[in-house]
Amino acid sequence: MCMSGSATSCEECLLIHPSCAWCAQEDFGRGRSLTSRCDFSQNLLKRGCDEHFIEYPTSSINVLQNIPLSSKGSGSTQYDVVQIMPQKISLSLRPGDQTWFSLQVRQVEDYPVDLYYLMDLSLSMKDDLDTIRNLGTKLAHEMGKLTSNFRLGFGSFVDKNMSPFSYMAPKYQENPCNGYKLFPNCVPSFGFRHILSLTDKVDRFNEEVQKQMVSRNRDAPEGGFDAILQAAVCKEKIGWRKEALHLLVFATDDVPHLALDGRLGGLVHPHDGQCHLNDNNEYSASTKMDYPSLALLGEKLAENNIFLNFAVTKRLYVIYKNFTALIPGTTVEILDQDSKNVIQLIIAAYNNIRSKVELSVWDHPEDLSLSFTATCQDGNPLPGLRKCADLKIGDTVSFNVSVEARSCPPRGTDRRFTIKPVGFKDRLEVAVDYECDCGCSRNAQNNSVICSSIGTYNCGTCQCEPGYLGARCECQEGETSNMFLSACRESEGKQICSGRGECSCNQCLCYESEFGKIYGSFCECDDFSCARHKGILCSGHGECHCGECKCHAGYIGDNCNCSTETSGCISDDGQMCSGRGSCVCGRCQCTEPGAFGETCEKCPTCPDACGTKRECIECRLFNSGRLADNETCQRQCKDHIIPVETLKTDEPGAVLCLYKTDDDCVMKFTYSEHASGQSILSALKEPECVRGPDALMVLVAVVGSILLVGLLLLAAWKLVITIHDRREFARFQSARSRARYEMASNPLYKHPISTHFVETDFSMYSKSYNGGLH
Repeated sequence: MCMSGSATSCEECLLIHPSCAWCAQEDFGRGRSLTSRCDFSQNLLKRGCDEHFIEYPTSSINVLQNIPLSSKGSGSTQYDVVQIMPQKISLSLRPGDQTWFSLQVRQVEDYPVDLYYLMDLSLSMKDDLDTIRNLGTKLAHEMGKLTSNFRLGFGSFVDKNMSPFSYMAPKYQENPCNGYKLFPNCVPSFGFRHILSLTDKVDRFNEEVQKQMVSRNRDAPEGGFDAILQAAVCKEKIGWRKEALHLLVFATDDVPHLALDGRLGGLVHPHDGQCHLNDNNEYSASTKMDYPSLALLGEKLAENNIFLNFAVTKRLYVIYKNFTALIPGTTVEILDQDSKNVIQLIIAAYNNIRSKVELSVWDHPEDLSLSFTATCQDGNPLPGLRKCADLKIGDTVSFNVSVEARSCPPRGTDRRFTIKPVGFKDRLEVAVDYECDCGCSRNAQNNSVICSSIGTYNCGTCQCEPGYLGARCECQEGETSNMFLSACRESEGKQICSGRGECSCNQCLCYESEFGKIYGSFCECDDFSCARHKGILCSGHGECHCGECKCHAGYIGDNCNCSTETSGCISDDGQMCSGRGSCVCGRCQCTEPGAFGETCEKCPTCPDACGTKRECIECRLFNSGRLADNETCQRQCKDHIIPVETLKTDEPGAVLCLYKTDDDCVMKFTYSEHASGQSILSALKEPECVRGPDALMVLVAVVGSILLVGLLLLAAWKLVITIHDRREFARFQSARSRARYEMASNPLYKHPISTHFVETDFSMYSKSYNGGLH
């Protein structure tokens, strides 16, 4: 690998591969090609190079500042709180060599909090303004449970006071609500107004809110992004403390204006990102500059360590959720129509912020490749991930950072970058030095006799003046001989200089090519004959060396098109591809039958699909279950849930799910996937509850039933017997009546009874015989 490169000097050798070393010994490799000085260090030793002549620089790390992490944020040590360790390091990097260093981050307990409440005061927010008039006292009480050092500030916004954003007719100048029957009085429109600097006197907050009145603008979107930027960059007037957590709550019920919307009013100057609050604490450049872009907004929020929380109504949730993907350190919560849940919302946002750590990189040099591996509270390393979630305050997480220099900057160039958790004031400063020079180069000799006095002797080789060639600059260009020609063939029978160069003075002079560079001892290599992906050499993620792609850090494969980054494969629940697939080239390949989606999160037919969706039903509809406890419901459950009175189970593709609740009721819902890719859950508004039987009632019913059946049988038997006896008695009476008739009316009838006396030896009997003669 090292010997087949184009290295004709020590520095070129070091750039081929981090395993290559250079022998600077003068008499090394006589009779060999110049590239033979470039080889693995163990091979150079075997071939006779003394160890102290071997140039083999390696990457190293030096920790400059490593103050231990703090455990508590407030008190006498609040200004010396440390949440990241180490704080300063220096790296010495050899190009192509990966070097690792680790850092630890901890969210300390009782950390000071600065909360600035930025409210939309357009007319539609009137009921919200009435709700928050005593917000300060209630919020301070709740936040007091989380931190002993809390400060609160207040600002408001409407929109640019110019056409077409606001009403500009003379009759609306003093009262934009003039003629509006529902609410006839309001104040003139304004861009942003800073009302109360951050203070621990919450009564001031209540007093200032009591004074506020709503205004009215013309179009639906508001100028909220103007206000956010001013609240972020005017840190002296707002009163942001360096040692505190900065939380900016943005409450609105409509969409914001974005960059370029200002051109509707003739504002062609883009926002400069500076503070423009006048003596009245109002945004003075509202009618002079365009609205800020999302990129500028994200940059300024990160620069000033501000967490932004969008508190918006339900219909705007998806829009602002998309903004959070573009602005680091932002969250979104659903605000009730009248802001009744604003305190719960702020507490949830605070807990959400304090439950995660995400690293950001500032001033990242282009020639450095960085890759992260996060080790969160479960202790399992997560390659490609630079954030941890579901943390408790006081948890410590660690990150391993791999650094690779892809090239060498010009000499004397200073390279630095910073790693900091999003929203933290703490940071890790990294200074970078490049190991691109050989120590032997410091002893270079110009016009050395070793080089026939027409070249520079440097690190064991001669760098000849133009027009001269050879190991000792002993030849001039154009000289040729059979001996020279044989030295220009890679092997017998091969073309001279591989057919891509000319042989001159024992060396191949490679042709120039419009496609790239041809190099090597026999012109056998080039930097353009490597594999391509979509027409791009080495996919743009590697360098072509002698027909083979040398991939940059974070990429593998023959054409370097396969990313080793796995952050895109982590599902919302923290699993790799939701546990239903594997991460290949930075994308999930689902292996579970029926699973699909970017992280294999969608799988209506999976055995655990009902169980997974059950947790979202519990937390979204009933605020219960596992996800409701750790404040991750909104983050993990993005499905569209439709509460219904009756459940339709005959829809095609819908899976019926049932589960038993804690109070022995049955909850039913259906799970299906819309054509747009969104998961649809139709759930009963209330679980179906059937009360269990009462044991006593069951016993009474059974015994009663037995007695009743017995009585009925007895009554039936009695009835049958009674009927039978009556029939027999009637038959007897009929027969008796007939007999009396015969005795009374028959003249020939003679009574059949006669009496006889018989005297025996034993006794005397009197017998009567009936019916007939004897």
